[in-house]
Amino acid sequence: MTFSPSLDFHPFIRSRRSVRRFLPDPVPRAVIERVLETGTYAPSAHNRQPWRFAVLTTSAAKTHLADAMGADFRRDLLADGLSLAEIETQITRSHARICEAPVVILLCLTLADMDTYPDEKRQRAEYLMATQSVALAGGTILLAAHAEGLGGVWVCAPLFAPDTVRGALSLPPDWEPQGMLLMGYPAVVPEARVRKAVEEVTFFVNSPLTPHPSTTLEKNNANS
Repeated sequence: MTFSPSLDFHPFIRSRRSVRRFLPDPVPRAVIERVLETGTYAPSAHNRQPWRFAVLTTSAAKTHLADAMGADFRRDLLADGLSLAEIETQITRSHARICEAPVVILLCLTLADMDTYPDEKRQRAEYLMATQSVALAGGTILLAAHAEGLGGVWVCAPLFAPDTVRGALSLPPDWEPQGMLLMGYPAVVPEARVRKAVEEVTFFVNSPLTPHPSTTLEKNNANS
């Protein structure tokens, strides 16, 4: 199957926003499943597809998760020395974000089908490959949601409490929570944020002997 280049696709990609405020309207299950299926078409290491998704749409499930994560969050903030007022403000905001989103999708990683190595270096690389694969699926899901008129935002909080999330949702022991997508029909679509210029984040290597500009700058600063 071949496709002709489409310039219309680029504005669509660039029009996606991280949406944090949603309408209370439920998202039909067929739409959720269609979005997730598109997510499974993301590239993955060895095509092992190490992503797993836990979907929460009921108030009971979302509240249970928010309560469990909130308890962990409170302990961390207390250890950081924040005031009780500051802690309650952050906990309340985090709790509301989870509970008010019509759909919560936990992005999880499993190493069940990944390769195993006897040395730590290669095993670490394999783990990172699986992590990158899950992230690619998550990004694809956000774009698929955008195509459905949905808004969404990626939340990294599960990384700080993976055992708590796994226990609260009774996930299989090999499912490692990596992120959380809050999703629904947007109540507010934020303005686009400024992006760094391509020239600022890109280095075209014309020759293996061509030094990166920052390397030259560091040498000049060291010699000045």
